[in-house]
Amino acid sequence: MIDQKALDILFNDARTHNGWQDKKVDRALLQQAWDLAVMGPTSANCEPMRVIFVESKDAKARLEPLMAEGNRAKTMEAPVTAIIGQDMEFYEKLPQLFPHADARSWFAGNDELIKATAFRNASLQGAYLILALRSLGLDCGPMSGFDAEGVDREFFAGTAVKTNFMVNIGYGDAAKLFARSPRLAFDEGASIL
Repeated sequence: MIDQKALDILFNDARTHNGWQDKKVDRALLQQAWDLAVMGPTSANCEPMRVIFVESKDAKARLEPLMAEGNRAKTMEAPVTAIIGQDMEFYEKLPQLFPHADARSWFAGNDELIKATAFRNASLQGAYLILALRSLGLDCGPMSGFDAEGVDREFFAGTAVKTNFMVNIGYGDAAKLFARSPRLAFDEGASIL
């Protein structure tokens, strides 16, 4: 079991940040976070998450008009914004990722299964990425609130990748945090049968 400090970093003290310190994120940390996140489980090891880390001024300028008004300023202030996408042709990599069975055939031509599997597993991987980033000392601000079709056109044109959600990444400004919202108690949201 990991110690209390690790639990606090990942969960208890971790917050969704909306304000950022003017401090660059080392690209090696982004790669290390990726390397950790892809270790998390996905269905048939399908790994449909694709990420574009938006860091440069030019890339941020392309992203800015696609963000909802309430997300625009904090996204422009964040050192990095990760666009978490889902590859709708993830099954083409299954011969590499799941070599002990013909898993590609389970998905090819089954649009509903592809859609559900890509969304579910890319969402899981995005959550793994958030935990990986936190474990490396970075803060995160995951969000919806953007023009998904516009992001797809601007950043994923010519690919089978569709935008899922975004995560602002950096070193959070604690002075800009909101009070923590309440959480459900175990018996309000879970049961043991």
